Amino acid sequence: MTGIVTSPPVVMAPRADGFEVVWGVAQLSRGWLEWESAGGARGTVTSDAFGMVPQGDRVLRVRAEGLPAGTAVRIRAITEAVGPSGARHESDWKSVRTLDAASDTARFAVWNDTHQRDDTMRALHEATPEVDVLVWNGDLCNDWKDPSWFTTTVLNPAGLDVSAGRPLAIVVGNHDVRGTWAYQLEDFVATPEGRPFTAFRIGPVACIVLHTGEDKPDAHPTFEGRVAFEPLRAEQAEWLREITARPEFADAPYRVVFCHIPLRWIDETVVDYDADGYDWFSRMSRDAWHDALVEWGAQIVVSGHTHHQTWMPATAEFPYAQLISGGPDADTASDEAAAWVDGEASPDALVLTMRDLGGRVLQEVRLAPLA
Repeated sequence: MTGIVTSPPVVMAPRADGFEVVWGVAQLSRGWLEWESAGGARGTVTSDAFGMVPQGDRVLRVRAEGLPAGTAVRIRAITEAVGPSGARHESDWKSVRTLDAASDTARFAVWNDTHQRDDTMRALHEATPEVDVLVWNGDLCNDWKDPSWFTTTVLNPAGLDVSAGRPLAIVVGNHDVRGTWAYQLEDFVATPEGRPFTAFRIGPVACIVLHTGEDKPDAHPTFEGRVAFEPLRAEQAEWLREITARPEFADAPYRVVFCHIPLRWIDETVVDYDADGYDWFSRMSRDAWHDALVEWGAQIVVSGHTHHQTWMPATAEFPYAQLISGGPDADTASDEAAAWVDGEASPDALVLTMRDLGGRVLQEVRLAPLA
């Protein structure tokens, strides 16, 4: 990127009635969206929630809403410098489609634990097709030691437009809340309701996104008093019961949960946090959410965090299966090799296929519809 913009317009937080577009800028600027439909309709989105044209000196965000479900539009971002230079930038047009709960089919992809690895990002970008939603399932970074990293990590990783044909649903991982500047992450990540947990429906698939927080208790000295995930988990527990009671989620044929830290693991030995221990799975999150997930009928939890791809079928104790994808390494021979998940839903089945960056199938999970 050059001039007044530092990233492409990144499509995030897809919804049935719209989406949000986020892009980086190099100086104080204002921005808006232009859109057009295949039928010839055109429009602009120029106002934020307070009636201002979106403005900022590092990032601009424009929320589009009021579109019909399942509608394809072309959008472009217009950026103008605030000040005497009068610099202006018009992005390339890109296609976006709103979510459609009435569709018989759906397709999503899942990345995780990319940890600012440009080679891994390039390989994932090359391997992943266009989908209804790309779930970036946490640990985009290592920790936020430099505020300039938000643009190069979230909005323009490895110089790529990762949301082209793949609107992003970003899940917050434990490394994403580390570092001096972690509190600014929310400026660069759009979610439908402005919270790090959400729910959406793509065709027959109901998706729940949850924030598992850190891998140690809030009071652990390494966090230096910066985090408060225990009340956030409790809030999500209450929200889960409310959101899963809504008809579009209660009656969904397929029910999938995305969270960065797994809710199950192959070794659930109690951790000694005082001896440098940390959570391989989030017992704190599971204790808070398990009953609500079981009552809803969650079929599978898709996670990352461990850097080791793992499949754990449902059991009587845990009726939801656990699928854990790989790590950050582009080398397919590595013990922490990267992987990605391709989810395809039809009236007959939801099939989740995990592949490494060479295309080898690591796991294939087939779920029957519930309703």
